Amino acid sequence: MPARPTLTPAFLIALRSAITVQTVVTFAAAIAAGLLLSIPGGKALHSATSYTLFVVAVVHLVVALLAWRPAGGPGGPPVSALVFLLGVSGQVALGLAHLKAFHVPLGVLLFGFTVLQCAWVWTYRSAPTATATATARTA
Repeated sequence: MPARPTLTPAFLIALRSAITVQTVVTFAAAIAAGLLLSIPGGKALHSATSYTLFVVAVVHLVVALLAWRPAGGPGGPPVSALVFLLGVSGQVALGLAHLKAFHVPLGVLLFGFTVLQCAWVWTYRSAPTATATATARTA
């Protein structure tokens, strides 16, 4: 029976970092959206956080791809990173088009999705290695 793919500790730390930063920046973009309505400089702040989120989502995708292909990790993180990046791209396009009826619900969906990703990556447990399993059996 083939062992399930597992993340190496270094890539797990990198993925946790990328997803945590992504979650924080997504929350900051939501806060900036509220400030957009209440302060004069809110538009620039919301714009800055949205483009920062796009860059962070690209970094997340790169880290997830490196954890999957060269490191032999599971294939789920790159897929979820790609879905998130596509959602952020759509979010930026909807915001630039001033389509608030779609922009706001997609923002809520993206925030929920990144919180789920964050919860997954912080509760992820690597599969035991063959030597760890053999050691446990002999003990």
